[in-house]
Amino acid sequence: MHAPRLNVSIRQANRKDLADIIALFASDTVGGHGDTTDPEALPDYLAAFEQIIAAPNETLYVAQLDGEVVGTFQTTALRTLVGRGSSNMMIEAVQTRADMRGKGIGEAMMRFAVDVARAQGFSKVQLASNKERRDAHRFYERVGFEPSHLGFKIRLK
Repeated sequence: MHAPRLNVSIRQANRKDLADIIALFASDTVGGHGDTTDPEALPDYLAAFEQIIAAPNETLYVAQLDGEVVGTFQTTALRTLVGRGSSNMMIEAVQTRADMRGKGIGEAMMRFAVDVARAQGFSKVQLASNKERRDAHRFYERVGFEPSHLGFKIRLK
């Protein structure tokens, strides 16, 4: 049996949300991204945030419960020549606060993203997930995503 679903609201992130978003990423031990709440890192996060909100094809979202940020994700619109010029939504940086997992927040975020993609006429919604996140993989499949590709990276810094 699933836990009762909470009344989660999802909206575009604003600058006031930045500390909460950073805290979500800093608490993640699997990602290996080096995120931190150290104040010395704030200029890096601010620069990235400003670039994201200024980009017409990117949107950063937060999920809120009772006025608290409990999750986040980012979407990017991709237009390709493949598929006769298809338009796709890429979902990145999905994070739910650890104490709130299993309560429907991630599901609400993914359903919201898919609904936005449908409304905007996208052909496909796709995401990548760290291969170590087996619980996340089961979750993504449960909400309708199909494992279809193998991803590769080169770390430059």
